[in-house]
Amino acid sequence: MQIRPALPDDTPALLDVWRSAVLATHGFLCADDFAQIEAQVANDYLPHAPLWVACGAQGVPLGFLGLTGSQVDTLFIHDTARGQGLGRALLAHARQLAGTPLCVDVNEQNPQAVGFYERMGFVQVGRSPRDGQGRPYPLLHLRQTD
Repeated sequence: MQIRPALPDDTPALLDVWRSAVLATHGFLCADDFAQIEAQVANDYLPHAPLWVACGAQGVPLGFLGLTGSQVDTLFIHDTARGQGLGRALLAHARQLAGTPLCVDVNEQNPQAVGFYERMGFVQVGRSPRDGQGRPYPLLHLRQTD
């Protein structure tokens, strides 16, 4: 596995990673919200955000992480690559870049992600009843403990 900065040509593969991960873990999203979020991710976020990409053996993107300071903005792993240490490696890379404990907001209705972050040493420090766009998807605010 290799971790590298995202390239402009990565956008279609990263959208595939995002779609695969969300379909596997975000069953709580209604179809209209999924479609709106997917359009925002495809058109606004992926082409412009500074991202770190985890690539497999043939250089194919299998996961990505967005980081602003010590805030993990996004972390998505392709459904076929989950459980292989990519998320752990991306978080370790982010922690090294940040130099301080990381923070992340995670959907409360995504118990797989909540459990992952807890196993990675994150604890809940707050909660919001809605996501950043005001949709009824509560967010847990987590912070690394060391």
